Amino acid sequence: MTPAPAPAPAPSSEPHSNNSNNRPRIKRYPSQQQRSGGTANHHGARRMTHSNTSNRPYNKKGLHQSRPGAATRRIQRALHRPMATRKRTKRVPDYFPKPPAENVARIVPLGGVEEVGRNMTAVDINGDIFVMDVGFEFTGEDETPGIDYLLPNTAYLEKNKDRIRAVIITHGHLDHIGGIPFIMKRIGNPPIYTQKLTSLMIAKRQEEYPDVPKPEVIIVEPGTERTISNTKVKFFSVTHSIPDAMGISLVTPQGNVVITGDLKLDHEGTDPLEHEKKTWGEVGKDNNIFLMADSTNAERDGFSIPEQRVHETLGEIIRTVKGRLIIGTFASQFERIIRITEFAEQYGKKIITEGRSIKTNIEIAQKAGMLKVKNDTIIPAQAVGDYPPDKILILATGAQGEEFAALMRIATKQHRFIQFTERDTIVLSSSVIPGNEVSVQKLKDNLYRNNVTIINYRSSDVHSTGHGNAGELVWVNQQVNAKFFMPGYGYRSMTASHAKAVEQAGRPRDTIFIADNGNVIDIIDGKEMKVHKERVPNSPLAVDGFSIGGIQEVVIRDRQLLAKDGMFVIIATVQLKTGRLKKSPDIISRGFIYLRESQDLLNQARLLIKKTVEDSTRGMNPIDLDYVKNVLTDTMAGYLFTRTNKAPMVIPVLIGV
Repeated sequence: MTPAPAPAPAPSSEPHSNNSNNRPRIKRYPSQQQRSGGTANHHGARRMTHSNTSNRPYNKKGLHQSRPGAATRRIQRALHRPMATRKRTKRVPDYFPKPPAENVARIVPLGGVEEVGRNMTAVDINGDIFVMDVGFEFTGEDETPGIDYLLPNTAYLEKNKDRIRAVIITHGHLDHIGGIPFIMKRIGNPPIYTQKLTSLMIAKRQEEYPDVPKPEVIIVEPGTERTISNTKVKFFSVTHSIPDAMGISLVTPQGNVVITGDLKLDHEGTDPLEHEKKTWGEVGKDNNIFLMADSTNAERDGFSIPEQRVHETLGEIIRTVKGRLIIGTFASQFERIIRITEFAEQYGKKIITEGRSIKTNIEIAQKAGMLKVKNDTIIPAQAVGDYPPDKILILATGAQGEEFAALMRIATKQHRFIQFTERDTIVLSSSVIPGNEVSVQKLKDNLYRNNVTIINYRSSDVHSTGHGNAGELVWVNQQVNAKFFMPGYGYRSMTASHAKAVEQAGRPRDTIFIADNGNVIDIIDGKEMKVHKERVPNSPLAVDGFSIGGIQEVVIRDRQLLAKDGMFVIIATVQLKTGRLKKSPDIISRGFIYLRESQDLLNQARLLIKKTVEDSTRGMNPIDLDYVKNVLTDTMAGYLFTRTNKAPMVIPVLIGV
């Protein structure tokens, strides 16, 4: 809640005057709001975003000698102008289009076409809405401090939840299933259709939210079709870095809407294998009017390294390496972990799993029947010394340099049972995710301090992406042969690169649309694509602890300010009869200055606090502490910035007695 503003000034013949019997004028610094355009929060604290570095002189009272500049005076006049004369910004109502006509297939990407993650797309056909994927996005601590995840905006689906017939999950990665515990209730808890492994991963994640009702999950098989409400839905298998990945084809009277999910191709050289030709050939036989396909690796030319080559490389390393072998990889690389386990058994090695996510996913793979391992193959970490080093293979999380993951803890000698030796070989079976370069470099440096041998994707084929390069995406586009195309799943640079690649391969430009989140795309009679001018609500929802809601920019700015320049808390007791301080104010500083080394500044600050409170309350009856807080905040913020060139959040706590 914003602090109560000072009462309106009494009428005066002088324009914009602020005369009042109870409000003496006091000469003070230009307010934080005037300098930065900021506003007050519920503590009376103001966020500072100015970049003023001037050092104006003070008089004996600690106040600026010079009068405010012209720009500041204009702001002051605007702030004192009666509310009726100020410009008001009219809020534009959210856009919710009417349901489409029977001859229209409507596609609404709600997340995942401007970022990697947060995937969710609504398809509105035959009077039914189908939701493709319910993912989340991890967010950077610098951009949104304190936010756990970002979710797709659900306002459009909530508005139409009586027409939602199903949620269809393409595969089990968190950017496609992570939002389920938070979103399903909001959209009416429709049934979820997906394959077996994905259903087990959804169930496992649901265990983390025992108070959230379990969703109804219906298992489907690729190569089959189901009629859901008025719509026939076809499921087909796609290749990805996780088993049980699938694409979807929704049948309408005008033609099919095809959504691939994440994909790559199994291929030899640049020739897709027979099972790929068969699958995509079957999809392409239909009259397809719209295709949405993965764009994550569209900026890379040609074809990606096939996963089979990675398996062969890892198998050879497991067979030939002397000493202990430690493999760091993504826990979601089910197929790779399964093959590593099979190779370990084949060559008589014991496996130690380090990292909760790897342990969890091995259990899920066993439950799904994808991994069968002997009882004595996987051993606990404390048994590492019971076997010769040549017989030990450690599967660990942390190849992205996560501070508390297994690899980093071992590398920094923080692990209870495992320490690296010079005979150890480390395989980093992953690429560097953009944004993790510094943490991965830190991990590598710590590993090299242990004099171990390191093999990574730059020196050997130990990692393959789960997303097809541009050559694979063009091939899929040509096989599906849809009338209209929208690149999905990626940042704008990725979707634009995807569009450019298929256009260069012969697709007409006017059949391609590069979407933003919230766009409404109508395919009319299977022959015409119309994009609405307005977008449905698309700003992401934030999971912040136990709360879910829109990202409140005020809160994020406060957190960024606290992280950058800290806070300065003033605690003062004001006698309500006299307006004087009962005792010297207490000051608490965090992340701003070291108090013991700043006694002169603190002594001057206490004098200024005392004077500001007593001057602002002189003649005031009754005393308005909210008004005094605002004055004190502005005065102290200006003083601290001038003395230190820092802009801490100033939080006054005034106690009236």
